[in-house]
Amino acid sequence: MKEVLDCGLPALSQPFSWVVRSTGRMVFTAHGPVRLDATIDTGPVEQQARLTFDNLRRAVQAADGTLENVTQVLIYLTDIADMKAVDNVYREVFSAPYPNRSSVAVSALAVPGMKIEIVAYAMV
Repeated sequence: MKEVLDCGLPALSQPFSWVVRSTGRMVFTAHGPVRLDATIDTGPVEQQARLTFDNLRRAVQAADGTLENVTQVLIYLTDIADMKAVDNVYREVFSAPYPNRSSVAVSALAVPGMKIEIVAYAMV
C-alpha cells in the first residue's frame, strides 16, 4: 500500500507524485529545480541544485522526517563538469555519514535548461 504525501510543491502536467510513503517507513521521492509557482529554474547549476535539495527537504519533512533520514540519492546531471559544484551544494545539505549515492550524466532532462534531477529514498 502507498500513501501520497503533500509537500506543498505544485502539481505538474506529468503523471507522478512528489512524495510516496510505502506501508511502514520507506519514502520515495524525485526532484528537480521546480519552484513553488511550478516554473523550472534554468539558471546556474548551483542555484538549481539548492532548489532541488530544498524540494527534497520539503518532501522528507512531509513524511515527518529530516534529511538525516535520507538513505540513498541518485543524481542525474546534463553536464558531468557540474559534479564539483553539485558536490559543494551536497556538502551544505548533508553531513557525514552521507547517504549512499550514484551520479550519472545524461543527454537531457524533461525541460530544456534543467541541469539536475534527483531520486531519493528515505527511512522515516
